[in-house]
Amino acid sequence: MEHRIIIAGFGGQGVQSMGQLICYAGIHEGKNVSWLPSYGPEMRGGTTNCSVIVSDEPIGAPVLTEGNCVMVLNRPSLDKFEPAVEPGGRLYINTSLIDRKAEREDIEVIYIPCDDLANEMGNGRVANMIMLGAFIEATGIVSIDSVIEALKKVLGERKAHLIPLNREALERGAKIARGEEKV
Repeated sequence: MEHRIIIAGFGGQGVQSMGQLICYAGIHEGKNVSWLPSYGPEMRGGTTNCSVIVSDEPIGAPVLTEGNCVMVLNRPSLDKFEPAVEPGGRLYINTSLIDRKAEREDIEVIYIPCDDLANEMGNGRVANMIMLGAFIEATGIVSIDSVIEALKKVLGERKAHLIPLNREALERGAKIARGEEKV
């Protein structure tokens, strides 16, 4: 199985972190991975996206023009990347910051109010982790435990106190994907 993923949003929303965590978790589980970041000229606040591939087979090239999964965290990213979802693929939309529905009917669309849910949890910075939790649950690409192991390495000892909040956000996203929490 090969997952070809595009993640896009504004700089500062954790787009690149999401891609890295998927890759690190994939490595932890013995999978082949690639991560290719792309930044707009502004960095924080500008647009950013990354291409991630997770596969049981060797990966030929890290460049994606289409993905079988696209996660968008803001409206400009939806406008740009909705056409990049392969027919039959999935599109995840952060409805907290995106004021329109997907226009395509040949894809599955998952709507999640990531920022609203993160603010309910008391920390708007975990909106990306809610999206990531929903994606992981829906695809089975890696386990939440593997993402937490990756997060421990990324955050280090100094920021280890953030692990429980991030786990809670991942699990909340997973509940939404399972239909256990209505949004």
